Order: sequence, then C-alpha cells, then structure tokens
Amino acid sequence: MEYLSFFIFIMFSFGFCFFMLLLSYMLGGRSTSRYKNTPFESGISSIGNTFLHCSAKFHLIAIFFVIFDVEALYLYAWSVSITESGWVGFEEAFMFIMSIILGLIYLIRTKALNWIS
Repeated sequence: MEYLSFFIFIMFSFGFCFFMLLLSYMLGGRSTSRYKNTPFESGISSIGNTFLHCSAKFHLIAIFFVIFDVEALYLYAWSVSITESGWVGFEEAFMFIMSIILGLIYLIRTKALNWIS
C-alpha cells in the first residue's frame, strides 16, 4: 500500500508520454518533398561530401571541459551554502578543489590537453 503513490506516478508519467507522442503524431505534418531529407545549413546548399573527419582529441577535450564544468557547479552550490556548512564545509571544498587541481596537473603532465599531439 505504501508504494501505491509511486505506481500511480509512474503510470501517469507513461500515460502522459504516450499522450504527447500520440498528439504529436496526429497534429504533426506529413509532407513529403524532394528536398525534405537533404542537408540544409543557414540557407546555403551543401556542396560535396558533408562527412567531417574529427579527431578523437576534440571529443576528449570536450569531455574534460564538461567534467570540469560540472565540478564548478558543485563549487557554486557550496558557495551558496557557505554559512551553513562552516569550517567543515570549507575543508571539504578545499579537498575537492585540490582534487580538481591534481586532476588538471595529471592531464597536463600526460599531455591530454595538448591539441596537436
């Protein structure tokens, strides 16, 4: 009996998702044309092959950026609650910042952030 509200929530969520998918299918456009599936970029027709070879280094640096960006969000949440967390929170944030710095030093030493190599 205690899980009834959870199951009602899950059923409502699935029902709502199904309703939105059904509604978009019924109200969505079904036009077909010659240019429907062609690549289109800012009003300019593409010329030649649109496949772009991208280095794995680009994706690696993008992942590093996302990781460090999320860690910065944790620090923002800590800075909002600095008065409630006190010195213990400060020490934990200091250890967190040091782990970020050590991770960055490791990435620099292994040349993971070097774009060219």
